[in-house]
Amino acid sequence: MPDDFRFSVKVPKQITHVKKLVDCSAELSIFLEEAGHLKHKLAVLLVQLPPKLAFETPVAETFFRDLIDRTDARIACEPRHLSWFTPEADLMLQQSGISRVAADPAICEAAARPGGDARLNYWRLHGSPVIYRSSYRDRIPFYAEQLQAAEAEPWCIFDNTASSAATRDALDLMDMA
Repeated sequence: MPDDFRFSVKVPKQITHVKKLVDCSAELSIFLEEAGHLKHKLAVLLVQLPPKLAFETPVAETFFRDLIDRTDARIACEPRHLSWFTPEADLMLQQSGISRVAADPAICEAAARPGGDARLNYWRLHGSPVIYRSSYRDRIPFYAEQLQAAEAEPWCIFDNTASSAATRDALDLMDMA
């Protein structure tokens, strides 16, 4: 494996979906110990939130402060509830040093663009119009342009794996970027 090869690791659903970011210090410790084996290759922790988890400032600030205090990895948050796409939520993410994922399909216009902390631009492409199945072949030039124009460290993850399109899309993007 090349020395510059780095990883993005998703925070477990036990923390995000079951505990909903609350009272999960023990679970977070276990996860970070396991992810810590990647050492300097651990670049980004992805916090994908459940669709019904609304933004609550105290909950989000407490969770992200705890996470930041325990890792050197950058943190990307993929919210899936509209309440996370407000100026208040974006400001909290910015001030906390958390980048907001640009997702496709997007639940609103803001969800299609990276937000929060601008030091990391992270795209997570799930497939559209058919989630997990549709290829991005016709949109690869658009995403290549977005990654090249990013002023921050760009990441692009293809999650359209049900039809095996992700690998081809990633290779095509690498050829263009």
